[in-house]
Amino acid sequence: MNAESKAHGADSPGEGTDYVTRVFEGASALEASDWNGLLLAQPEPTPFMRHEFLAALEASGSACEATGWRPAFVTLWRSGRLEAACPLYIKRHSYGEYVFDWAWARAYREHGLAYFPKAVCAVPFTPVPGPRLLARNPQARAALVRAVVQQCGDWGVSSLHLLFVSEDDRRACEAAGLMLRETVQFHWTNAQPTGHAGFEAFLATLSQDKRKKIRQERRKVAEAGVTFRVAEGPAITPQDWDFFYRCYAQTYREHGNPPYLTPEFFARMARDMPEAWVLFIAERAGQPIAASLVACDRQAGVAWGRYWGALERVDCLHFEACYYQPLQWCIEQGLHRFEGGAQGEHKMARALMPVRTFSAHWLAHPAFAEAVQRFLQQEGEGIGAYLEHLQERSPYRQGDA
Repeated sequence: MNAESKAHGADSPGEGTDYVTRVFEGASALEASDWNGLLLAQPEPTPFMRHEFLAALEASGSACEATGWRPAFVTLWRSGRLEAACPLYIKRHSYGEYVFDWAWARAYREHGLAYFPKAVCAVPFTPVPGPRLLARNPQARAALVRAVVQQCGDWGVSSLHLLFVSEDDRRACEAAGLMLRETVQFHWTNAQPTGHAGFEAFLATLSQDKRKKIRQERRKVAEAGVTFRVAEGPAITPQDWDFFYRCYAQTYREHGNPPYLTPEFFARMARDMPEAWVLFIAERAGQPIAASLVACDRQAGVAWGRYWGALERVDCLHFEACYYQPLQWCIEQGLHRFEGGAQGEHKMARALMPVRTFSAHWLAHPAFAEAVQRFLQQEGEGIGAYLEHLQERSPYRQGDA
């Protein structure tokens, strides 16, 4: 699908007036140094937007045309230099996105219209906020938004959805007339400026009932004879990765779904991005029984809870593997934030607090765009009230952050 056209955008004084738009069939068709160089120029880049991560999704058969994610990366060039780029996918379903538009698709179908294919600018299967519109400056970012919308119109897709965007992306999309949608995630923040002295010091900041609950849950796991081994980066062995995948796939199948990610994807992570991963392995009687995989950026001081699975059932093991072990590790390592992923009010009981996340949307059909705009306004008012309600239920002691 490699294509080329001119994208006109506002430029700062002294610069040219045109960008060349090129569409590529995925990250693998782009130079890693070009893409990663642009990513590192963004505020708060995440490892999930790295060329290695996106290319692994494609090459492993996890996010490709066969699974309903046809890559069509839109890029802007000037004088042979990559000025802006985004990961775009043409989709025939809404799985693996975590910003739900099933009701929109149903409304289209009820009116005899096709909602699919649609275009999605996102990291597949990864509800992590961060930059999606990689650009060297605000002018290039604004031009990229316009170029993507123009491409979507030319392709005849029903809509465009930019998911879990950064603040810079949000502003650019809003300025371009796209509709914004708010959702809620739950993130943990370490005490500032020096961080907690340890897990018990962290617990001391919580209300008595929350401290008691967490200690009870951790005690149940310990009394069941479960201990944890932590493997970081290159120290995660091939046997560890293989065991983790057994757990990950088993948990998906227990819920009646095939796993989104293939063994080849994780093999590529072990080969190309080992430093980005921390594995927490639960063991009982010397045998591994469960695992959770966390991504991290030590320089940024952020960790992300991503994948988990278990081969045996132990009461409260999920909480220990996915929250308490990673939080304890973050405190010990001096990281300042742990993001727990999409949804889940239960995370508040583990001191992950609600934060707003944003997506941006464009619909080609004018009447449906108006209807969705009204819906998003009402939904946004509800989100505001929901956040106020959640803040009133803070697990922290009065006066603690």
